[in-house]
Amino acid sequence: MQPPELSKNASFYMRPQEEPPLSRAGFITLSIIMAFFTIPAIVLNATVIIVSLMHKQLRQPLNYALMNMAVADLGTAMTGGVLSVVNNAHGYFSLGRTGCVMEGFAVSLCGITSLCTVALIAVERMFVVCKPLGQITFQKKHAIGGIALTWLWSLAWNMPPLFGWGRYEMEGVGTSCAPDWHNTDPNNVSYIIAYFAVCFAFPFTLILISYGNLLRTLRQVSNMACVEGGAVAKGEMKVAFMVILMVLSFLVSWLPYAGLAMFVVCRPDAKIHPLVGTVPVYLAKSSTAYNPVIYIFLNKQVI
Repeated sequence: MQPPELSKNASFYMRPQEEPPLSRAGFITLSIIMAFFTIPAIVLNATVIIVSLMHKQLRQPLNYALMNMAVADLGTAMTGGVLSVVNNAHGYFSLGRTGCVMEGFAVSLCGITSLCTVALIAVERMFVVCKPLGQITFQKKHAIGGIALTWLWSLAWNMPPLFGWGRYEMEGVGTSCAPDWHNTDPNNVSYIIAYFAVCFAFPFTLILISYGNLLRTLRQVSNMACVEGGAVAKGEMKVAFMVILMVLSFLVSWLPYAGLAMFVVCRPDAKIHPLVGTVPVYLAKSSTAYNPVIYIFLNKQVI
């Protein structure tokens, strides 16, 4: 079965008159790699959701946010991950134009929700440790409100392509779909720039500010607690390690993807090998597998 022809304004990674961007063996290899991340992601995130629902003692404000991230990551794995495995096994995107739009929307919705939840967790930890509003603490109602905001924020910025502002199109080697970074139409470019600003730059700024304040507060506590300096310093180092790990995981997951997207927007004539365009996509999707490990299984309340 041959892959369907693409429309004239489809991504330049695959043109009807061109050879497939990868050999059959190359597509199978990508399918195996994606399966390597997708299967653990489904198992780990499903486990987190089930355990959280079964144990009432885990229903704390922070754990609400962690569970929300597990739900979003599971959604990403079940849509983008599974479909990437299947489509790479076929060697082309097998779901047609409507399937491309729906996959692009679903993966983007869940992916941005997960990304925003990382920012929510950072803000929550800043409120718990730094107490910027005095005695006002981060409670269940705040967690639920924050969770609702992550989904509404993601929905608000992923629906415009369904109504004409921006569009969803095939990316990388042509086996998955996402917001179209390559179309140079001003309407599309304006959407991509706005999307980058509010769905990547803004959450990342919140993460840096929150964790920066957290580390500064911990250092102040360490300096004041002379008697317990050793214990406090040890705790500070542990938290600092977790902060660094979280920020690095965010950067590894999303910076290559966002960076490549903005590069293509700024340099639309640049020729990028399809495989190079695929690597950032897989890095972003792979976060669904290690997010549960970093944020949940290293959380003492869970284990």
